[in-house]
Amino acid sequence: QVQLVESGGGLVQPGGSLRLSCVASGSTFTTYRMGWFRRAPGNEREFVGTISRSGGSSYYADSVRGRFTISRDNAKNTVYLQMISLKPEDTAVYYCAARRGPGVGVLPSEYDYWGQGTQVIVSS
Repeated sequence: QVQLVESGGGLVQPGGSLRLSCVASGSTFTTYRMGWFRRAPGNEREFVGTISRSGGSSYYADSVRGRFTISRDNAKNTVYLQMISLKPEDTAVYYCAARRGPGVGVLPSEYDYWGQGTQVIVSS
């Protein structure tokens, strides 16, 4: 079992940048593919992106591709979500998640463990 704790959320102006972090504990970090999801008010949880166990490959939702970058530091048991050119529609609670199974995983149901989320508000 793994515990996940996100941080780094906050209020940012449109066009700004923010980096979220997610620290894992309780299990071998490299066992898990890591993903980021978000939930905007009134919406379902939405896939943002995912990164392989080694960090060598990543995959993103169309809505964030080119603006968001996921990376991981396996020595620090941490996965990051770097966000640039933020838009008001990026406002949401952002969650990191860990997946044990094979494959990419773009659905919330494909992930086994979740953090508590961190709020991002993009507003002037």
